[in-house]
Amino acid sequence: MASRTGTQTSPPPKKMAHFPKIESQAGESQDFRRVLWTGENSQLVIMTIPVDGEIGEEVHTVDQHLMFTSGTAKAIVAGEEKTIKEGDLVIVPAGTKHNFINTAKTPLVLYTVYAPAEHATTSVHKSLEEGEKLEEAGKDEPPAWAQKDAN
Repeated sequence: MASRTGTQTSPPPKKMAHFPKIESQAGESQDFRRVLWTGENSQLVIMTIPVDGEIGEEVHTVDQHLMFTSGTAKAIVAGEEKTIKEGDLVIVPAGTKHNFINTAKTPLVLYTVYAPAEHATTSVHKSLEEGEKLEEAGKDEPPAWAQKDAN
């Protein structure tokens, strides 16, 4: 996994960002949420949802693509429920209420792409509660250079 120190104060260089065996990287992380890369138009994050855990009901102002690498979950997106499993991709458009609840006896592991960025470039949240606390305190905001102007 790429090492990150400090806050990313400018967009990444215009070159390839390579994450070999992303499924393995996601599975090796015990963090609820860990940002791997943030660009001007998108952000790559890995997540591990514990047994009996959930992502938490939320609505983003950005699109989110979720790729599930292990486990099973109940997806609730815009009121529609569906069983999600390893290998599935779910796209949640901006402004859509959603939650993913781990229904397996093992952690639910995924990587997700936000477009544009949703979190601070250095975000590592050990739990849903930690992430929510930082978000509520305004300490998990993407950098200005990674946010699209609403106009």
